[in-house]
Amino acid sequence: MFSTLRSRASARGRRTDPWVMGVTGVFMIVFVLASLAAPAKVGALVDTAFTWSARWFGAYWQLLMLATFVVITILAFSRYGRVRMGGSAAPEFGRFSWVAMITTTLLAAGGVFWAAAEPIAHYASTPPQYADQAGGSGNAAIAMAQSFVHWGFIGWAVGGSLATLIMMRGVEKGMPLRPRTLLWPIMGERVRTHWIGTVADISCVLAVVAGTVGPIGFLGLQISYISSELFGLPDTYAVQATIILGLTVVAAVSVLSGIHKGIQLLSRANVWVALLLIAAVVGMASLPFVADLYLRASIVHAQEFLPMALYTGDDQWLGYWTLFFFGWFLGFGPMMAIFFARISRGRTVRDIYVGATVLPTVVTTVWFTALGGTGIWLEKRDPGAITGPYAEDGLPAAALAILESLPMSAVLGVLTVMVALIFLASTLDSMSYAISVSSMHEGEPSGLVRAFWCVGMGLAAVALLLVGDGGIQALQSFIVVTAVPVGLIMLPSLWTTHPLLRDMAVEQGIITPARSSDEDRAPRVEEPVG
Repeated sequence: MFSTLRSRASARGRRTDPWVMGVTGVFMIVFVLASLAAPAKVGALVDTAFTWSARWFGAYWQLLMLATFVVITILAFSRYGRVRMGGSAAPEFGRFSWVAMITTTLLAAGGVFWAAAEPIAHYASTPPQYADQAGGSGNAAIAMAQSFVHWGFIGWAVGGSLATLIMMRGVEKGMPLRPRTLLWPIMGERVRTHWIGTVADISCVLAVVAGTVGPIGFLGLQISYISSELFGLPDTYAVQATIILGLTVVAAVSVLSGIHKGIQLLSRANVWVALLLIAAVVGMASLPFVADLYLRASIVHAQEFLPMALYTGDDQWLGYWTLFFFGWFLGFGPMMAIFFARISRGRTVRDIYVGATVLPTVVTTVWFTALGGTGIWLEKRDPGAITGPYAEDGLPAAALAILESLPMSAVLGVLTVMVALIFLASTLDSMSYAISVSSMHEGEPSGLVRAFWCVGMGLAAVALLLVGDGGIQALQSFIVVTAVPVGLIMLPSLWTTHPLLRDMAVEQGIITPARSSDEDRAPRVEEPVG
């Protein structure tokens, strides 16, 4: 599949799409400049757009993402699960490297700090649909299960399932590895040059740029805060900018070294450093409590999966939690699909489902329980130890409060910062690739194009830090606004994936093509013998 793209690129050269590059680049520059010039007005405008998007499209996002998970689950365990994608007999990457690269794309978008903060937030203030159980023995399990719903199967399935399969089949048939290919099953070849395809590419690029730049800047603020509290470094703009620029340089070097070296190396390092951090945190806390909490939360997750995923009773709470995360992940969906498609050729539908939805969910839920569950254990032992700093200073304070309550807090702080930096560097790397591919008319993007987007997003985050939290938070909220057109682009995959897999199953001899009704009614003619 992708060998076709490479051969075309070498034969005709690379061609950049000026509309996608130009519109998205200019828009982000204007957004950054406007945030610097009038942060209050930009923030108010984005907040208004965010509220409108959540009100009118929130329930649609919930249904769309849930339906995506249900459809891919059914397809993966049907006879179509044996369909091999990508036109290759053997996978390009080993399983460990492949799953590691997949897992870092979404978990890095905020998993390090949300893993510490979200469970303790739900523990301190029980989600409204379970408010009558506040203070009960199931409170911790409910808090953790709610986090599982936000960061689990639904979030991972939106990028690592139907969209990935359509992208891989489209490229095999000669379509570009771009968001517009998601509309290929309903528009055909004309989507390659139609203005709707261009709008689809621009919308998806804007969504993922906003969703990547926001966490980069937010991470700079958080690491600077932790470094100040633990190591005495000044919590200043210069330190924050230096952290982000250093992160950008690491990601840019990885970008220039290519997927087979850069992203693989970063993702593998992610896994081992994260495992070391989990072992250290849980080992210094209560392993029995964390293990028991994981089991109880998993049971609650299974029992309350639908009520938690489809809850619509409190608009303010939904906008801050469920709809924010679902809009964020939906905005990432097409670019995740592009990246997953690029590294998944040679794997079956069932393999892609397990490797891109199930295993990342297991890793994420274990990760959240290790950090967030330890926070709950510390809070139970000393009420206010974690919820107090969280209430006073917000998201970064939760992670820091957990570290400070454990032995060897400085060592844990270094590990946490390392994990956060490597996670986000790998996400910046993979999303730079996906954005660059979406900006190309033909061929694989060059390292310089990928480095342009990588460095550009880092510099945008540094610029928005001058505005303070408002600029970064406005950009993070903006991704929810951009999820509106992305949600429409992702919708057709619910019914277009099955026919594509059916055709592939026939081609690969997995199923026998059904005879038409005319053929069934036609009389058989015996062939003469001899």
